[in-house]
Amino acid sequence: MSGIGLYGRRGVKIGRNFRSTAEFSWNRRCDEKSANLSRYRCSNTAKPYPNRYDQIHMSPTLHDFTARRLNGDQQNLGDYSGKVLLVVNTASQCGFTPQYSGLEELYRTYKDRGLVVLGFPCNQFGAQEPGDAEAIGQFCEARFEVTFPLFAKVDVNGDNADPLYAWLKHEAAGILGTEAIKWNFTKFLVDRSGKVVHRYAPATRPDELVEAIETLL
Repeated sequence: MSGIGLYGRRGVKIGRNFRSTAEFSWNRRCDEKSANLSRYRCSNTAKPYPNRYDQIHMSPTLHDFTARRLNGDQQNLGDYSGKVLLVVNTASQCGFTPQYSGLEELYRTYKDRGLVVLGFPCNQFGAQEPGDAEAIGQFCEARFEVTFPLFAKVDVNGDNADPLYAWLKHEAAGILGTEAIKWNFTKFLVDRSGKVVHRYAPATRPDELVEAIETLL
């Protein structure tokens, strides 16, 4: 006898959609869990962005977000539509800090073809970015002659993670499927349409991204 039209305990319909009440309950718990996994601040977004459930189903692109520049100005990331982007969480006192040189070299080499590097200082890993915006800017300019866009210091993990990073991590999970950023200088490569193409570990040098970047340009 077909299961269509039959009802189990508590009036739960059993058929093609649900084979049992237990399965229905499991699916319902998963939906509730996905809707309440995290609460993201939406003050920096171009659209309301209340939680991960909406995040998954809205399918935004990087161009839907805004971010605060190092000088305090708000930057609509939609202004980078049509560009290939390399988004990096940076720090001034990290063993990977010399990667600033490689990032700047990538930017200067490919900016005329459409590459933009976006640097987001973060102090969550070993407190290796303790300075304020002025100190960060002076350090990057004096030490590495950085000219690519730098943004205000953000959290990339936790309840206060910047909405952009909440989205980036969901779009490209790390090793073993974990979303959390592991350390400074994790890199996200984003195509011209604002979609994440790949996530690179902190130890991946900027020069190792040349082939992937050229493919997108």
